[in-house]
Amino acid sequence: MTCSTKGLNIGQIALFGMLGALTFGAKFVMSMLPNIEPVSLLVMVFAVVMGAKALYPIFIYIMLEILVYGIGDWNVMYLYLWPLLWLVAWLLRGTKHPLVWAVVSGSFGLMFGALCSPVYYFMGGWEMVAAKWVSGLGFDLMHCVGNFVIALLLFVPLRDLLQKLYRVS
Repeated sequence: MTCSTKGLNIGQIALFGMLGALTFGAKFVMSMLPNIEPVSLLVMVFAVVMGAKALYPIFIYIMLEILVYGIGDWNVMYLYLWPLLWLVAWLLRGTKHPLVWAVVSGSFGLMFGALCSPVYYFMGGWEMVAAKWVSGLGFDLMHCVGNFVIALLLFVPLRDLLQKLYRVS
């Protein structure tokens, strides 16, 4: 059965909802670890397997963040950060080696603070942008290492699993 307005079938709608919720839940479970998160890995896997339709679970995840934690400056960041990572992963979708995905994910973690900082321009100018970025460099380094290790270990098995699930839906 197809949803006439979006060209999605019922299985895809269910899968996208579950993947968005899984992303939110996985991040919540790991939230006690500073800047070590599974979202980057999952966004990359979704992009490689589902192409443009990966934006559905990504935005479901963002919506769940807003519903649970409320509206804040991070919501604005998430609206462009996760689609940016989706785009990078989609452009590299033919890449098979897990080390490449680990480097992409680690680089994204390292640049996360710099990519988030422009939002602060509207609150405090360039001084606040620089202060927010510099003050978070230690967390960005942890984010880099965490993303690198998680992607190195889990990108290939999760990609293979999602390819099977996505074919069934």
